[in-house]
Amino acid sequence: MTASNDNREPGPTRAAVILPYERTVRGAEVNLARAAEAKLAEAVGLAASIGLTILHAAVHPLRERRPSTLMGEGQVAMVKTVIEQHAITVTVVDAALSPVQQRNLERAWGCKVIDRTGLILEIFGERARTREGTLQVELAHLEYQRTRLVRSWTHLERQRGGFGFLGGPGESQIEIDRRLIGERIVKLKKELQQVRRTRGLHRSARAKVPYPVIALVGYTNAGKSTLFNALTGAGVYAQDQLFATLDPTMRAIRLPSGRVAILSDTVGFISDLPTQLVEAFRATLEEVAAADIILHVRDIAHPDSAAQRADVLGVLTAMAAGDDPSIDAAWAERVVEVLNKEDLLGGDTEASEAARRAATHGAIAVSALTGEGLDDLRTTLDAKLSAGMVTLETALAPADGARIAWLYEHGEVLDRRDADDAVRLTVRLSPANRARFEQLSEAG
Repeated sequence: MTASNDNREPGPTRAAVILPYERTVRGAEVNLARAAEAKLAEAVGLAASIGLTILHAAVHPLRERRPSTLMGEGQVAMVKTVIEQHAITVTVVDAALSPVQQRNLERAWGCKVIDRTGLILEIFGERARTREGTLQVELAHLEYQRTRLVRSWTHLERQRGGFGFLGGPGESQIEIDRRLIGERIVKLKKELQQVRRTRGLHRSARAKVPYPVIALVGYTNAGKSTLFNALTGAGVYAQDQLFATLDPTMRAIRLPSGRVAILSDTVGFISDLPTQLVEAFRATLEEVAAADIILHVRDIAHPDSAAQRADVLGVLTAMAAGDDPSIDAAWAERVVEVLNKEDLLGGDTEASEAARRAATHGAIAVSALTGEGLDDLRTTLDAKLSAGMVTLETALAPADGARIAWLYEHGEVLDRRDADDAVRLTVRLSPANRARFEQLSEAG
């Protein structure tokens, strides 16, 4: 007896990726930082990372933005022909679409349409693992979805997305959905406030030890998790894909001086990062704000490395702006730039020349995969942490083993001279640890 066709597993989702590319802004030619081909390749990578089978990808230059469909009538018709030829069921438009534009394109093309924000939200929803990550993704998704409670089709039950409460047709149901989404958003924000308080307690506990914190930031797929594993010996998930990891991870590392620091791996950045995600992931990005060193990891072998660098710095700059900044204005002074994937560079390529120029400005070239340059990176981190240290000379009784051990644990012992009556130490300490040692001495 043969199995029914109804029991067959569904096939892969057939998708197209469309990039509406603006070559002019208000009639003036602009040298855009990101080439259309590189931007399209990134969009294809994003779509493929959630299992979509990409059967068509194309750039469509925009002469002007149409309020109804974003693209021109001829372009919409051209895409419709391709969709019908390949039996496309999902079309990704790598741009920010208004609810009206999304609805009209779905009607014109007869398939589901998602924009760049929706695509990134889908990826984040699939990759979030911890309770915190799940909360942040759901909040971002609801903030995005709240603006799209319009009649996309003829019945509300055909409306995209939801968290189990979107119901039948009718204007009254739309209002109910808006209220339910609003209530859920309020609840999620309260839960994330608790996450922020918990993180604050953890930071307070670390400050009492304290160990300096080094936060990894960078464009998605720049190799942050691979570098994290190489420096710490951890087994954090690392793959050659966009947004392979979302949730922050921390491990202790020992630097050449013997100093212990905490290395924090954070979520990757991306161009045109949806504002909903910046706000939702604020609790995660606070780890960057509290860091003593911000390690900016770049994929120097990527042809668009300079534009990716600008995107990351743009997000950090935005975090320092506004009435409620989540990072201090002097964050740039704490940045150490790391040029990762040096092993992929050729001898005379444009990327190689860019890496050499960046290295002359203090950037460090490494390969997290082969280990090349990691010793130089550790030495640089050690030196940067030492720059804010103070030197203490003290004489302790030989029997005062507790305070001697404390200095070895919390500082860098530069010199030691043992005598019958005293142990004379020259120690490099952070200002906070210098104050704590003085308190210990007064208490003793």
